[in-house]
Amino acid sequence: MADDRGIPCLWMRGGTSKAAVFLASDLPLDDTARDRLLLRIMGSPDPRQIDGIGGGDPLSSKVAILSPPSREDADVDYLFLQVFVDQPRVTAAQPCGNILAAVGPAALERGLVAAQDGETLLRIHMRNTGEIAQAVIQTPGKRVSYEGGAEIDGVPAAHAPVQLIFHNIAGAVCGALLPTGRPSDMIDGIACTLIDHGMPVVLMRAADFGLSGQESPETLEAMNSLKARIEAMRLQAGPMMGLGDVRAQSIPKMALLAPPVCDGAIATRFFIPHHVHKGIGALAAVSVAAGCVIPGSVAHPLAEQPGSDRFRIEHPSGLTEILLEREGADICAAGFQRTARKLMDGLVFPAPERLA
Repeated sequence: MADDRGIPCLWMRGGTSKAAVFLASDLPLDDTARDRLLLRIMGSPDPRQIDGIGGGDPLSSKVAILSPPSREDADVDYLFLQVFVDQPRVTAAQPCGNILAAVGPAALERGLVAAQDGETLLRIHMRNTGEIAQAVIQTPGKRVSYEGGAEIDGVPAAHAPVQLIFHNIAGAVCGALLPTGRPSDMIDGIACTLIDHGMPVVLMRAADFGLSGQESPETLEAMNSLKARIEAMRLQAGPMMGLGDVRAQSIPKMALLAPPVCDGAIATRFFIPHHVHKGIGALAAVSVAAGCVIPGSVAHPLAEQPGSDRFRIEHPSGLTEILLEREGADICAAGFQRTARKLMDGLVFPAPERLA
């Protein structure tokens, strides 16, 4: 584990994000020492992350740590860490559904789980929330295949599909689907739905901010007064959702909603939280889909209810399809299809410790 010899690292794309994937045994046991090391690996704090492997964007400054399962109903443990780009901060406060798509292939690549011929079903213990996700990985000849015909918006070309299914993820972070017990709340005069169906999200109508909900991420990114207003609302939503002071956290995410324009269920623009997402997080899309079926929510009157359990969530890069399995008014399972790809396998060399 000595820095001068490098640290084994898989550089993976999962969905529309990228992450450095490590085995827990290759990193310090102490969380503080581990996080300091990861900052040096990714190149934070620096807007360009020029001295590390991060891409200068929250979507490419992520880490997945894998280890043998700590519970009998799982095949592998997965801890997600968001490494802030321009701040010396690492947080495990949230899960990540996009990087989750890379966990199964990475676990097979590293020999944590034995591959089956054809397809391999893995039960992934998401340590951030304590939930179990089921992933189906394509493994012809008992080897991971990244080649296939599955396409997802935001990723060029087609790849092998990764099917992900979740059970009982309502309130995964906040403890309840609707942490305040209400489908709608008012924050600074704006109607909001505070929801957690895998990811804590604050749903808001774009029209209440004088927006169409079709603005580009670049346009929204340049609206500093809007960003300040939404951040002020986020800081109030944190305690209301049981998250406490969220100043130093990357949750809740803030979503502007509008009626769909591309044959989807609803249109979204996400603040994650201080930058505008160029697409949508997979678990954030699950929370939006859940909001679409809750009467009285901000999302419900805006949404075009599909004739099936498949909700196509519009975002700046296209659409993300979410499956909601329902029994009456209750959501009993959720799922989505992503793709993943191994980009690099080798040794990563952290930057030197900064002098005080």
